[in-house]
Amino acid sequence: MNSHLCKKNKKEVKRINPYGLKLFLLALPFVVLVFMFRYVPLLGWSLAFFNYKPGLSFDKMQFVGLKYFKLIGFFKEDVINALINTLVMSGLSLLTSPLPVIFAILLTELRSSKFRKVLQTTVTLPHFVSWVIVYSLCFGLFSSNGLVNNLLLNVGSGKQFNLLANADKAWLFMLYLGIWKSLGWDSIIYLAAISSIEQTLYEAAKIDGAGRFRCIWHIVIPGVMPTFIVLLLLQVSNILSAGFEKYFAFNNVMVAEKLEVLEMYIYRIGIGTQDYSFATAVGIIKSAVSLTLLFSVNSLAKHVRGESLI
Repeated sequence: MNSHLCKKNKKEVKRINPYGLKLFLLALPFVVLVFMFRYVPLLGWSLAFFNYKPGLSFDKMQFVGLKYFKLIGFFKEDVINALINTLVMSGLSLLTSPLPVIFAILLTELRSSKFRKVLQTTVTLPHFVSWVIVYSLCFGLFSSNGLVNNLLLNVGSGKQFNLLANADKAWLFMLYLGIWKSLGWDSIIYLAAISSIEQTLYEAAKIDGAGRFRCIWHIVIPGVMPTFIVLLLLQVSNILSAGFEKYFAFNNVMVAEKLEVLEMYIYRIGIGTQDYSFATAVGIIKSAVSLTLLFSVNSLAKHVRGESLI
């Protein structure tokens, strides 16, 4: 009987293996791409330990050890300013992270399926618009000679404002633009989580006399909460990566001090002043802190929820 079971298990293994091999081959090109574009560039971290000169091989460059890491303390005012801007923008994004959940819940509660599809498409569409186009639209609307200021002049208002050059409003303006651009796209994963909730729970709740609000509070929100917590923890671990494209597009002399996040600072030092070694050192510190936050958040999630992210 044991030999019969062994033969049966071998047959099952033979049946499963080809399917697993197909899945492996299907995922292999993407694994290779991730390795090439995410891990191979890490070899460039070696620039932080050499006095890098473009065009020279490493054997002809001077090894300086931790010199450029120590220089971070010398330029601490600029680094601290970039760090504050990064933490503020990432913190504001964390505070507004429930908005995609709220939008997804409200979207599923709409009675008309046609209106729901139109609204979802309209709100998701800005995600596919590049930040350069967004800046062009904002320039046409909010610049000194833009549409908004021209309308204010035509109605006799003496007040004019230029949001693109207003340092006091720079953080909130970028926050509003980020919400407008990402709200629909970020809500897709929550729509998928809501659709995976068992319909029998709604039926049981309605039998017990629960209305729409009670169903949302006791069924929908607990159903999407695990997804929300995982994405929130990942966002916390990535708090030092506030983005680059939007701050690069909207950067100008008037708001440079408020919009220079760490990515912008690294770009300005590395590409602007061609100090590649120092910029690489700052990037290594940023990656190290982000990695530490990731494992810390992973440990916290395992302690609180009993499940880890990694």
